[in-house]
Amino acid sequence: MHIGIDFGTSYSAAAAIRDDELVLVRFGDADQFRTAVYFPELVPDPGDFELTPELEAQLESYIRSTRNDLRHQAAAAAARGEAPVARSDDEVRREALRVVRRQWVEEQTRAATTPVTSFQHALFGEDAVEGYLQSGGGNLIESPKSMFGYRLDPQVRRVIVHIATHILEHIRLTASQQFGEPVRGAVIGRPVEFRSSMGAAGSEQAIEILREAAAAAGFDEVRFLEEPAAAAMHYHKNLADRQHALIVDIGGGTTDVTHAELGGATSPLIACNWGLPKGGTDLDVSLSLLSFMPLMGKDTVRVPQHQFVEAASVHNLPKQREFRKQNYRLVASPYGPRLRALQELGATTRLNQAAERTKINLSNATSYRTQLDFIEHGLAVDANRDDLDTAIEPFLTQLERILTTVRDALTTLPASVFLTGGASRSPQIKARVAACFPEIPLVHGDPSLGVVSGLAEAAREATLLASA
Repeated sequence: MHIGIDFGTSYSAAAAIRDDELVLVRFGDADQFRTAVYFPELVPDPGDFELTPELEAQLESYIRSTRNDLRHQAAAAAARGEAPVARSDDEVRREALRVVRRQWVEEQTRAATTPVTSFQHALFGEDAVEGYLQSGGGNLIESPKSMFGYRLDPQVRRVIVHIATHILEHIRLTASQQFGEPVRGAVIGRPVEFRSSMGAAGSEQAIEILREAAAAAGFDEVRFLEEPAAAAMHYHKNLADRQHALIVDIGGGTTDVTHAELGGATSPLIACNWGLPKGGTDLDVSLSLLSFMPLMGKDTVRVPQHQFVEAASVHNLPKQREFRKQNYRLVASPYGPRLRALQELGATTRLNQAAERTKINLSNATSYRTQLDFIEHGLAVDANRDDLDTAIEPFLTQLERILTTVRDALTTLPASVFLTGGASRSPQIKARVAACFPEIPLVHGDPSLGVVSGLAEAAREATLLASA
């Protein structure tokens, strides 16, 4: 049996055609799951932390170093005629205790006997995020697809393949249990252009990673179909008459456009594809940088701008590691303590969730308040619709540019524009797509399931061929 798999940047889904009906694979109570996996490691619970004589010595050393730094800062401020930054002994000690505790947790993690590539007791989706936030340890991998096209050293590549394997195995076993028969084949969606640092070679590497992972996950046969082409197959089933149509698929990591001839009794004919390696996760990062990071000192303190980008990019493990390596002891209060709090395990994930919620709520409301008590008690972000519009305008400009390119390339305008993908829920995105084709009807597909529905159709064809 073959199934269609939409291995997404933000969310993943799977489906099959059974008795001529689309049947979605159920992951718990949902038709899709967040593309995240959590691997707990055998490390002590953070609650086990106690100040041994050795750790007490580290604590006192840090306190002495901080006080020395504060004296130098006070002298420098006096030379400039400024008031020195005041920090009480209790504040200094609390900060020192937090640093020593974090270093202890990291040391226990490095000394753990269970490596990251051991996948026993893994959690997926929202359970993965919650497990990570509650544990204070282990490894949370969000949106691994966004790393497939980047230059990877051999060891990192092996880890990425193992992660993709475990996600695909989770999908295959869940589908096999639901359908009551072994699932051995799949049609997996792929963007026109993967997010990559290597151009076309990055897309080739991404496909190789998925192919290796699928084989290791128990799939005997795997095919790949470009995601907008899959959405076109889904739209094709709903068109009684033959027509030219434009498919615009705006997902979490990429934006893809396809021009196709669809409808009627004839098979779909895919003419051209265009791709943009940007999507909904980029909107989250942009809103985080605009509305959240100023509370961390962005544009105020002398911290390089790229470090705020690294903190906001939870889907990029190397950037997250770089952010957590930084030393913010010399950054003045309140920004230094806030940045150090953001370096705590799970804090950047919580901040990203807050930015995502803000983006979703501002799509329908004029203002939204987000509490950031996990950074500092009483800290909050008050964002409004104008903030969202400003944050997503760079993406909308890029979207408009690619749609204009597509329009100029077509000799005949399409009869309809079919809009799908998770990010297509945004009213601003809908409006910008409609503005690019004002005289053409805009058809709204299911944002979450338009692609996987087409992949299921392709999987049915693959099943018939395999059994012929």
